Amino acid sequence: MSALENMNEIHLDVLKEIANIGSGNAASSLSRMIGQTVDIKIPDIHIMGFNEATEFLGGPETVMVGTLLFLTESIEGMMMFLLPIDVVCDLVNMLMGTEIKSHEEIDEMGYSVINECSNIMSASFITAVAEMTDMVIDISPPEATLDMLGSIMSVPSIFFANIGDSLLVMKNELEIEGRKTSANVLMLPDMPSLVKLMSTLGIDF
Repeated sequence: MSALENMNEIHLDVLKEIANIGSGNAASSLSRMIGQTVDIKIPDIHIMGFNEATEFLGGPETVMVGTLLFLTESIEGMMMFLLPIDVVCDLVNMLMGTEIKSHEEIDEMGYSVINECSNIMSASFITAVAEMTDMVIDISPPEATLDMLGSIMSVPSIFFANIGDSLLVMKNELEIEGRKTSANVLMLPDMPSLVKLMSTLGIDF
């Protein structure tokens, strides 16, 4: 059982606010990077098993870019950014001046751009959370993977099986220059990290 399954509505509301601030900071960083307006709605928060989350986000055969990060210091666990392939193609086109229409057209330079975007967005998210909670949170160097969602999700489900079989799914609706899309953040902190996080914010857990 995951520590997340012990959460009540108050805990979820706190995490929703944390996710909102982190996602907003990541969206601002993305906006500065591409030179276009990026609006983001308050994220929906769900606690799900890995298989349920895979279906919720489009199914195992949906192609996405996933960026897995290891969290250390005040919070131990993992975080993953998931971007739909249409967003990825748009970002590559905006930053490289290309006109690709499929992930199959992304070359080595395009993958470098994807990695950089993932790096900046994930660092911005964590920085906002760390500042809000006054905690020290380190992340491993992000590395983006373009693959089917089932394959992407299999890595954290195996690697973090000792922490739990449920994770926090944060579904964000984005609008980039009028085009609506989505971006998702998955988190799986261990129990001591959740206790520390809630205690820092004055919430019992």
